[in-house]
Amino acid sequence: MNDRPDAVELLTAVRDFLEGEAVPRLSGRERYHARVAANVVAIVARELESEEEQLGSEWRRLGTLLDEPAEPPAARRELRDGVRARSERLAERIRAGDADGGAFREAVLDHLRRTVAAKLEVARPPRR
Repeated sequence: MNDRPDAVELLTAVRDFLEGEAVPRLSGRERYHARVAANVVAIVARELESEEEQLGSEWRRLGTLLDEPAEPPAARRELRDGVRARSERLAERIRAGDADGGAFREAVLDHLRRTVAAKLEVARPPRR
């Protein structure tokens, strides 16, 4: 772990430079690409800030759906891999028809809505 500036602070500085210094001085294709780059940097910063919390929430929701209660792994990579594996097991159940109706269907839909909303929150363009 490094001291300050941390990764999010560095990314924010790059985004601020692109938006405040580079974009206003550019035109045409270069201006467009600088704006895209600033947006990508902002997305990466938001993902770094929220990934662990979002993965933990998704882990717990999937655990409830799959009846696999367990504490989330401490390491981020293991948590990411665990969420992926649980999502694959949920997809198998959906393909098998388990979510075609009833309470399980409603729980799956709620999980999917929450998961997509969290992903959109990370990917959303900056509000000005």
